[in-house]
Amino acid sequence: MAKPLTIATISAEVAPFAKAGGQADVARSLPKALKRLGHNVIVIMPLHGVVDVEKHQLRKIAADVPVRIDDKNTRLVNFWEGQLMEGLPIYFVDHQYYFGSRKYIYGSRQDNARFMFFSLAALKLLTLLDWRPDLIHCHEWHTGLIPFFIRHRFKDNEFYRDIATLFTIHNLAFQMGQDWWTVSPEKKDYGRSRLPEFSNKDSIACINFAKRAILHADIINTVSEQYAQEIMTREFGQDLHRILTNRKDRVFGIINGIDYFDFNPLTDPGLHTNYDFNSLEKKANNKAFLQKTFGLPESVDTPLIGMVSRITEQKGFDLIMEIIEPLMRLDFQLALVGGGDKKYENFFRRMAKKYPKNIAVHLKFDTGKASQIYAGSDMFLMPSRFEPCGLGQLISLRYGSVPIVHATGGLVDTVTNFSQKTMNGNGFVFKTYDTRDMLVAITRALETYKYKDVWQKLVVFGMQKSYSWEIPAKKYVKLYQLALKQARN
Repeated sequence: MAKPLTIATISAEVAPFAKAGGQADVARSLPKALKRLGHNVIVIMPLHGVVDVEKHQLRKIAADVPVRIDDKNTRLVNFWEGQLMEGLPIYFVDHQYYFGSRKYIYGSRQDNARFMFFSLAALKLLTLLDWRPDLIHCHEWHTGLIPFFIRHRFKDNEFYRDIATLFTIHNLAFQMGQDWWTVSPEKKDYGRSRLPEFSNKDSIACINFAKRAILHADIINTVSEQYAQEIMTREFGQDLHRILTNRKDRVFGIINGIDYFDFNPLTDPGLHTNYDFNSLEKKANNKAFLQKTFGLPESVDTPLIGMVSRITEQKGFDLIMEIIEPLMRLDFQLALVGGGDKKYENFFRRMAKKYPKNIAVHLKFDTGKASQIYAGSDMFLMPSRFEPCGLGQLISLRYGSVPIVHATGGLVDTVTNFSQKTMNGNGFVFKTYDTRDMLVAITRALETYKYKDVWQKLVVFGMQKSYSWEIPAKKYVKLYQLALKQARN
């Protein structure tokens, strides 16, 4: 192996400490995979109010450290240390007002100010530790100012000189602490000007973190190869397609993996019965448990479709709503876990009451319930309008739940359409984002389920195919090395 790299990973959320979505899983699993490959890694995140200091045995390593934001603004911060795994430290930026006093990760009107401060505090921590990385891996818009700071504010600082930056886009729809399309043209951030004074809350709120990261990072990547191509189009580029196209030589796609130590039906402590592809008969116990827990009739022969998702427009819930009545004429059950927009939540509450033998919902995210869905369902539905990567389909394959997906983003890169003639494919894919095509894909899956031998081969094939982090981590190392060359040039 080439000389080990020194890498600082910075993210607003890292599982299991604080999680709002798949980014937290990536920010946990990728550093662990890099560590197993022999690289030197640390992770930095905010000490959100939801982080359990005692449970995770965190210890304070510094108190009242001044962090200079600009000439007129300085804030004092504490730093804490824990372990993501043995030999892999994770550090926490502790500020009571910006993070500790809040029982949520996102959703404040001050999110831009919060994460601008977090970015500067994370850079300050590196000097405090005297830990100079070869590269800083910045996850999502919350850390998007770090490449800008490295290339501008700290360009003459010996400590930060030549540190490379890689910016990962998990979902380009999220670019700043408010919806980017709500910013009026006269307040729009074009990404190259000096930052406004920190006390100017209105101006700070209009900074486009993602745009500045794209313009200043040494390398940009997305979480699937397909999505890397899609974001250069007007349809998926979220008004940043032009600058992404201008930097297309620095834009790459790497499909996410899942941590096979964390997502393993043979060892998952949250399952009623553990199993693998050699003991698939035990999966039926999990189905019966899921049906009982969710109040559905217990029937081994009735196909059960699972969903674990943020309940938003992006995730394709409009399609389901439009054809719920035709769907209910088919013989299957639907179990849904997740939370989100009230419009969709209220709809599924009504449907669960109207069709209690067919639909069951748990309308907030619950890790334990999610595991039960993956293990107990026969199929896993992801009809997303767009999906940068998606982890649900990877987990469902691992747990033997056959994915039904729309052909977009990372779903295209990981799920191939099953053909009963050739016996190739690991799921059911619909190409056009409309109700007809989705209904056809669901019907094909339900019809295939009737042929038990065929279905078992399909399930085993999906469970045996590896989507661990080992290969993606090696691809990231190559991008890190490319970023280093760009930084030094």
